[in-house]
Amino acid sequence: MRFALACALLLLLGPAARAGLHYSGETFADLPSRWRGFLLDQRLLRNLAVKPARGAPAGAGRARYEQEAARLAKLAEARKLGADDAADLGAVYVRLGETTRALEVLRPAQRAHPAHYRLAANLGTAWQMHGDLAQAAACLELALRLAPGKYQKAEQLHLKLVRGRARAKGDNLDNLFGVRYVGPGGAYEAGKLAPAQRKALPTSAVAQAQLLALWLPADARLLWQLAELANAHGDVTVAAAMMDGCVTEFGLRAPELQAHRRSVRAAVDARVKKAETTKVDHEGHALLFKPRSSRPLASKLVTAALPPISAKGPNVMAWELLADTVLDRRFRPTFARYLQELNGKQVVLSGYVQPVGDDPDLSAFLLVEHPIGCWYCEMPEIVAIVLVELPAGRTARPTRGQVRVTGKLKLNATDPENFLYLVSEANLRALE
Repeated sequence: MRFALACALLLLLGPAARAGLHYSGETFADLPSRWRGFLLDQRLLRNLAVKPARGAPAGAGRARYEQEAARLAKLAEARKLGADDAADLGAVYVRLGETTRALEVLRPAQRAHPAHYRLAANLGTAWQMHGDLAQAAACLELALRLAPGKYQKAEQLHLKLVRGRARAKGDNLDNLFGVRYVGPGGAYEAGKLAPAQRKALPTSAVAQAQLLALWLPADARLLWQLAELANAHGDVTVAAAMMDGCVTEFGLRAPELQAHRRSVRAAVDARVKKAETTKVDHEGHALLFKPRSSRPLASKLVTAALPPISAKGPNVMAWELLADTVLDRRFRPTFARYLQELNGKQVVLSGYVQPVGDDPDLSAFLLVEHPIGCWYCEMPEIVAIVLVELPAGRTARPTRGQVRVTGKLKLNATDPENFLYLVSEANLRALE
């Protein structure tokens, strides 16, 4: 059964620019990155600024940044920090959400080293996070003059963002690229962009917007900008997910966003329904977006303190943990240590059912993180697919809603013709 499912799936398979916020401990891959991997890493960076509840330990990612801040602060007590160390300490404080402390470090360092690019750029970002857009613009103007050629475009865009927000109040979409996100008919359309607007959209727009969102991971309007770019490139499912996040996670209530969200959400629902009932025509589904990397962070950050693993379980298994699996050129996996410790134990994971084949009674199915309208066009990476097997004699009906699966995890490190993750003897429960 597993071999047949894997074969069915396989038949369907077909120098980072850093500016704005410089920290030598962060290494970015070439941008743009795949949407899923980008959103995972952006969330990791955003969660660094989330302080744990009193008495609770900091997540591993935040703890790492806190340790680096303590190291550099102790070094500053022994001697005056050099420009590079001061830029790093300021950047770490910005990541931790401590902008006042960042300014206390960066302001005197920038005065002492007025021609240091990273100090000027980090200070501009710190002022922006602090809410002083005038000071941010002044520093970013200096950073733009000091920036090496490969960072010029990114600094220009960052400065444009800050200047635009200083002029226009409210939560409207930033006019970063001088285009209107409308379809051929002149109105907003899911998955479409008017030819004239597509011609005006820079080819590097996605990479530039992703970079801005990595510097400013808690910026809801940048997430909205990325959603519009995803929609303009035909990836309606990703656009809908990001717009949902703008509203549900960030509380953004701009009327334009609400209207666009309804449009793309309706298109996703229609695509899912069509895929369930008809033979899908894949013509026109080829996305114009061409990623250069799977994830932007070359070094992974674990941001939540992972709980002790229970021998009896069930243990919560996060999708981010699965995404940290690394495949070599022969598709041999290296699993995260925590995931290896879960092997053979009871786990619980929430996601969406993806049937393989036409049988309405499922004894096994694939579980994915987000709903998929067209499996051929929107299939996730192999590290983001879990094979679920129900107990012998039990079946389930396909459902479009989110489900919670509880069962025994088995990792596959040796058989390239089977899935990487199996949850067997599974119980299935629909979530509201």
